[in-house]
Amino acid sequence: MQATKPTHVRYLILLMLFLVTTINYADRATIAIAGSSLQKDLGIDAVTLGYIFSAFGWAYVAGQIPGGWLLDRFGSKKIYALSIFTWSLFTVLQGYVGEFGVSTAIVALFMLRFLVGLAEAPSFPGNARIVAAWFPTAERGTASAIFNSAQYFATVLFAPLMGWIVYSFGWQHVFIVMGGIGILFSLIWLKLIHSPRQHPMINEAEFNHIAANGAMVDMDQDKTKGQKTDGPKWDYIRQLLTNRMMLGVYLGQYCINGITYFFLTWFPVYLVQERGMTILKAGFIASLPAICGFIGGVLGGVISDYLLRKGHSLTFARKAPIIAGLLVSSSIIACNYVDVEWMVVGFMALAFFGKGVGALGWAVVSDTSPKQIAGLSGGLFNMFGNLASISTPIVIGYIIATTGSFKWALVFVGANALLAVFSYLVIVGPIKRVVLKEPPSKGPELTNLSLIHI
Repeated sequence: MQATKPTHVRYLILLMLFLVTTINYADRATIAIAGSSLQKDLGIDAVTLGYIFSAFGWAYVAGQIPGGWLLDRFGSKKIYALSIFTWSLFTVLQGYVGEFGVSTAIVALFMLRFLVGLAEAPSFPGNARIVAAWFPTAERGTASAIFNSAQYFATVLFAPLMGWIVYSFGWQHVFIVMGGIGILFSLIWLKLIHSPRQHPMINEAEFNHIAANGAMVDMDQDKTKGQKTDGPKWDYIRQLLTNRMMLGVYLGQYCINGITYFFLTWFPVYLVQERGMTILKAGFIASLPAICGFIGGVLGGVISDYLLRKGHSLTFARKAPIIAGLLVSSSIIACNYVDVEWMVVGFMALAFFGKGVGALGWAVVSDTSPKQIAGLSGGLFNMFGNLASISTPIVIGYIIATTGSFKWALVFVGANALLAVFSYLVIVGPIKRVVLKEPPSKGPELTNLSLIHI
């Protein structure tokens, strides 16, 4: 490392996080784009499709704590690369389930979606972990918002492409193309991702800057040196689960993800079945709210870091965009009261914009995670948040099957936004770094949790 003008390698790292998260969410959304065609080919009803949508969520939730533990135990680079490769491989295999009989195809599709969820489990805890290692506190909100906004960019970039692929070649090819892209990217990841101290492109000036301003630069040093470390202690999890602030953050993320998973699963189906669009048109229309979500996502992080630099508390700087954005997001309910197509798309776009502004949960995780278990803390947060990936598709499937329309489904989505607002206003309290106490070496006595301000 040379002591010259600071390099900006952390922005390359952020670009890689953005790209991998784009691929991540595109792979999740493949089933949504293919959903209507798949329903016809396999002859399945809304409830069955809801369960297939949810298969990802079951495994994704179950894999969060093990995934976070693996990240803390072996480091972000290796575990994340393995994650990218395996989820992409399972995505490719989904394109071949049509070769089986209908019942076997349904089971195979459910199992492969389950395996995709399991393989993707370390991804977002890995993102938060890498951001915590590479970015100072005052840049962390923007960095987290940028990688998180990739979920909207995925829809902007890939929904029209995937809609065209389904329209032109059939639903099977969506999985093959998207999985192939991910496999190639896993090789690029291994080439460009390193810890701050070991990255060949960083100089001393940038390293000292990020290290002096809150970046946890040595998080993975023991792993890269090949030193054996003990895994995270289970008492750490107990300490997090008994902390009011963290429980409020978990509830908020569950509700925010409820909105996310409506857009990732049922939204294209809503446009086709409720609003009478073709799958090709739905693919392009779905990208418009996503553009607004992307803009909102980046804007939320920029506003939050701006407030922090202007001297506002970390609590105010993070909470203000979250609460304001989610209040705007509840406007999705207004779609029930308009019939004009452009107004429906407009309210969806407004709701997605608000959700983007309010989606700062990962910045909060980077701000609050104990340094000993940054990966595990992110995994626990993501586990609670992604319970919505299980409940939302199934609940909406039952609502549609029972009522014959999406009206109450949209009310359900809007209610999630309002509950998240309540959580951040009433439950969370001050946002602070959690400081863990080491569990006792002997005896069953449990330690208390203490907090300090960043």
